[in-house]
Amino acid sequence: MSAELTIQLSLLIPLLGAIGIFLAGRWPNVREAVTLSTAVILFLVVFSLYGGVANGERPEATLVEMFPGLPIKFVVEPLGMLFAMIASGLWIVTSIYAIGYMRGHHEKNQTRFYICFAVAISSAMGVAFSGNLLTLFVFYEILTFSTYPLVSHAGTEKARKGARTYLGILVFTSIAFQMPAIIWVYNLTGTLDFTLGGILQDKADPALLSVLLLLFVFGIGKAAVMPFHRWLPAAMVAPTPVSALLHAVAVVKAGVFSVMKVAVFTFGVDLLGSLDASQFIAYVAGGTILIGSLVAMRQDNLKRRLAYSTISQLSYIVMGAMLANDLGILGGGLHIATHAFGKITLFFCAGAIMVASHRTEVSQLDGLGRVMPFTFGAFLIGALSIIGLPPFGGAWSKWYLALGSVDAGLWFLVAVLMISSLLNVAYLLPIPIKAFFGDPANAAPTHDDGHGHHNEGAHGGSGLQEAPTFCVIAQCFTAFGCLILFLWPDAIFRLLGQLVGQ
Repeated sequence: MSAELTIQLSLLIPLLGAIGIFLAGRWPNVREAVTLSTAVILFLVVFSLYGGVANGERPEATLVEMFPGLPIKFVVEPLGMLFAMIASGLWIVTSIYAIGYMRGHHEKNQTRFYICFAVAISSAMGVAFSGNLLTLFVFYEILTFSTYPLVSHAGTEKARKGARTYLGILVFTSIAFQMPAIIWVYNLTGTLDFTLGGILQDKADPALLSVLLLLFVFGIGKAAVMPFHRWLPAAMVAPTPVSALLHAVAVVKAGVFSVMKVAVFTFGVDLLGSLDASQFIAYVAGGTILIGSLVAMRQDNLKRRLAYSTISQLSYIVMGAMLANDLGILGGGLHIATHAFGKITLFFCAGAIMVASHRTEVSQLDGLGRVMPFTFGAFLIGALSIIGLPPFGGAWSKWYLALGSVDAGLWFLVAVLMISSLLNVAYLLPIPIKAFFGDPANAAPTHDDGHGHHNEGAHGGSGLQEAPTFCVIAQCFTAFGCLILFLWPDAIFRLLGQLVGQ
């Protein structure tokens, strides 16, 4: 099979899967088998490209010329290869989790959920393999609109309001900032192609290029750099598998991936380092890291606490890009992978807690770890990876980001990394500590969760009362992934090393 056909199949397979899911909608077992089969096939197809890309090949495919001289074009380069493997691989795990969650929580419109999820994955593949800014923009927007029904899935007024905020901010930033930036690049260079080393060198005054950089960073709203971050906590009204999609599999990763892609392939690291705006954005990212962490500490709702944690963690990647040196690019690229596994584990656990115990607040978790040891054990591992402690994957990305900050002479950002890790400890570790060592008698009663379930106080029974088996399997797998990323990160280093000359 040719590389061009493989690229085309990576976009087509999820869409064919969506059709199969629709046709099998009346038979849940068949529908979910189609979902899982499609996810596995997609990952195998995507992974078949890895060897060539790791050896320096750059497979290409062109679909159609959308405007004269501006085709919808795909080029598989190392950063896109990494993102595509993460998104396609985690789709398998999220689908396994979703089967347990959606059934255990008695969710409605499950067929629509699986269809929209498949379309979102297809658009994520388009973002990952985009060969120019036009292709990136088109699939970036398809991703926004395909996930809107997922955010509003519950159909309540609260869900619809959260989805409107989600859609409004992302569309506004794209139209107001990102689209003008893309048009400006074309006017300056006559091309929108991604080229290692950039295409903007000597094309305009540095002050104007600084403005252009600001338009890109704030126009890529999915990166959630403050003040364009409110869509992320607003989207927490969605079911937990959707939260996993938003925070780890596709949406926010498409945002920070786009920032990295523009930094490396449109501006180029050398040009980026000469612009005043890059240092300014690095400081804004540092502020987002600290403010997001401080706000997370104040959230009693577990999913909202994790949402603000994501806002903070995404800016590690933006900061890495804006450091404009090899170590920063390496650290930012690594954090795309390590954060994906750590944060999806935490969200899987939050959903499992809600399904099994109908608890959603941190203050309600006292003693729950004694009856849900697998869930809270996985949560602890995910938290340690997010904090950046060995032997879990997050340690690598934070280490390289710190080295990149030192290399750039930005000691304030070194301090930001150290303080933020302490804040990560403060808002994440109390959760498993309360769960394993808290007194169940102090657990607050919960209220109706909207599906007719009530919790009448603390767990007082004996034995395990874990979430559905599929949920437990998925969260244990991703927790194990956090360890694997620390012990065997070679596959990622092999890709990212091509971007930084290592």
